[in-house]
Formats: sequence, structure tokens, C-alpha cells
Amino acid sequence: MTATALRRATTSTALRRAGGALRHLVILSCVFALLFPLFWAGLTSIRPPNDLFSTDLIPATVSLENYRDAVFKFPIGMMLLNTVITAAGVTALQILVTVPAAYALVRFRPGWSHGLVLLAGATLIIPPQALIIPQFLLAAELGWRNSYLGLIVPQLAGCALPLLLLREYLAAIPTSLLEASVMDGARPGETLRMVVLPLLRPALAAVSILVFINTWNEYLWPTLVAPQASKTTIQTGLQLFANQEGPTSGALLAAAMITTIPVLVVYLFASRHIADAFLRSGIK
Repeated sequence: MTATALRRATTSTALRRAGGALRHLVILSCVFALLFPLFWAGLTSIRPPNDLFSTDLIPATVSLENYRDAVFKFPIGMMLLNTVITAAGVTALQILVTVPAAYALVRFRPGWSHGLVLLAGATLIIPPQALIIPQFLLAAELGWRNSYLGLIVPQLAGCALPLLLLREYLAAIPTSLLEASVMDGARPGETLRMVVLPLLRPALAAVSILVFINTWNEYLWPTLVAPQASKTTIQTGLQLFANQEGPTSGALLAAAMITTIPVLVVYLFASRHIADAFLRSGIK
């Protein structure tokens, strides 16, 4: 190898390493920017009330007074229970509806299936606020205000994304498996239960966690349909807590940190399934 070629190879290697280091630096900067507010909120929540607005990175004194105020002066336990029931109910209802629908679109391929898929995709660009008034009037007419039915059932209108995701995953399943089950005498329902659902578990886990987190963070609909503090979810409750308690920012931060724990736990357990479902996308 000539000296010129050696210099070019060395320069190319150095440029690749510099590019890789720059990419990692950008990624780390983005991660830091995303996590720093949560980190700072956690540190602030364990400061004493008289040291709440200190700019010191590490608090001089650690205190759990803010957490005691959040737990004992505010019905955070009931609101967390309402939020868990609502998020789990919406997730179960959407999965119960979208799995058979996605299976029918892929298995039977009706002539209007493409139009239905386009219509489902079009609903994703409609702002949810545009449906709030008719949904609220319907829930009020049915007597569902301040109830789990009012919190859960109307959110079935947001099942377009789970339907599209499950349809794409089902389309990746080899048709030979479905045809083999038909040759063995299995009915469509039996094929769905015994063949499709076992293969669909990674996608179901991924879609479930996405729907669960989205429902957990929902604020507008619970505010309208369940305004009572004992009947609403935690996101609305935090706003009520701020209005009622005034400038007790420490207790509000502590309550906010408590509300993030269930979502973090669920995501940590399900993150592997999300990667399996949407990075590898189906059966190889």
C-alpha cells in the first residue's frame, strides 16, 4: 500500500470515528434534554418546603414532607385507582374490537377493505377535540357522567391506530399458516384463536402499552365527563389539586412523581415486546 493510500485510509477511519462520536453526542444530548425535567422534578419533590426553589443541584436536606402532603391531604389513591381502571378498560375494549376487525380485513379481504383502511387512517388526522361535544352530549344523555362507563366507552373512538398497527402485523403472517388451518377443518374463529393469537402476542403487548399510556395521559375527556374529584383520573386531579391547594408546589411535584411510577413500571416490562413487534415486524 502506498503512502497516499495509507493516509486516505487513516483519514477515512478517523472521519468515521468522529462521525460516530458526533452521533452519540447528539443522542446523549437529546436524552439529557428529555430526562432533565423529570430528574429536576424528582430532586425538587424531596426538598423541604422552605428550600423548594433552591438552585442547588443536590438538596442540602432530604425531606418526604411533600409526599406526605400529597398522600394524606389529597385523594391521590382513589384517583390512581380510577386511572388504572380507565386505562386498563380502554385498552381491553380497543384490543377486543380491533383484533377481530384486523383479522377480518386480512383474512377475508373484502372489496371495500382498502377504503376502510383509508378511512381509518383519515380519522387519525381529525383532532380529538372535534368529537368532544357530541361524545359529551351522548354520555350525559346516557347518564354516564362521573362513571367508569363514561370514562371508558367513548374512548373506543380512538381505536384507528391500534387497528392499523395490528392489520400490518397480521399481513406479515404467511398465508400458508392460515390455509393449513383451513385444510385441517378449522373455522375462522378457531384459526384466530389457535393460530393467529399466539403469533400476535408481541404486537398485542406493544399496542396495549401504547393505548394504556395514551389513556393514562388523557386530560380533556376526564375533565369533562368526570369533574368530581373522587370520580376523575389523576391527570385531571393534579389540576384540581393545584387549584385547591394554591402555591404548594412541592406537594404537587410529589403527586406528579407518584403518577409516573405505574407508567414507568408497565413500560419497563413491555419495552422488549414493543421492540419485537415494530422493529422486526412479524414472522421471518
